[in-house]
Amino acid sequence: MTFAEKILNFHRQLHPDWALPEGVELLFPFDNAETWQVMEQFYHKYFSDNRQRILIFGINPGRFGAGITGTPFTDPKLLEEVCGIENPFKKKYELSAIFVYDFIHAFGTVEAFYQQFYITSLCPLGFVKDGKNYNYYDSKTLTEAVEPHIIHNIEQNLEFGCSSKAALCMGRGKNYAYFEKLNAEHGFFEQILPLPHPRWVMQYRRKRKEEFVLEFVETFHKAIALSC
Repeated sequence: MTFAEKILNFHRQLHPDWALPEGVELLFPFDNAETWQVMEQFYHKYFSDNRQRILIFGINPGRFGAGITGTPFTDPKLLEEVCGIENPFKKKYELSAIFVYDFIHAFGTVEAFYQQFYITSLCPLGFVKDGKNYNYYDSKTLTEAVEPHIIHNIEQNLEFGCSSKAALCMGRGKNYAYFEKLNAEHGFFEQILPLPHPRWVMQYRRKRKEEFVLEFVETFHKAIALSC
C-alpha cells in the first residue's frame, strides 16, 4: 500500500459523529464526491510511493482550505494554478495557503517538497462556531472532547511511514503548547520544532513575510537533518 493509499484510507474512516459542545459545528468535507476526486488526484500525484516523510502539523482544517479541498493548506485556486489539479470549487485564495506555497517554492519544487514532507493537522477535522473558524483549543470542553481523535490521528499519521525523530508544528503558541504536553505524555516524537502559524504571519506580520519564509526553510532543513 502506498503512502497515498494510506492517507486516503484514513480519511475514508473519518465520520461526522463526533460529540461536540453546544454551538460548535464540525467541518466535514469528506461526504462530498468532488472533494474526494480532488483528494485522490492530489495524493496519487505526490504520494504514490513508500518514502518516509516528516510530519508537519497545523491546528485543524479551516473553511476555505482543507475544509473544501480536503488537502491541508491548499485552497482551490492554488490547487489548480500550482498543483495542476482542476476542481469545481470557487477559485478563492486562502491566506495560510498563500504563505505555505511561498515557502514550498523557496524550499524547492512542489514535487520535491512533498517527497520529504506530509502536511496535516493535529485535529483531522475542523470546526465552526457562529459562522467562523473555531480551533480545537478555543475552549477546554472542545479540547477534552476531541483529544482522543487527536491522539488517534497522530498515531495513524506515524503509521503512514513518517519519521518519529522530528515533527514540525505550525503555531508556536497554543498549538505548540498542547502538542508538547501531549507528546510528553505519549512519546510520539523525539523532538517537535515550532514555527509561527502561516495565518498569523499573513494577518499580522505580512511585511516581514520573506523573513518568515526563510525561517521555515531553515527549520525544515533542520528537521531533515534530525530525521536522518
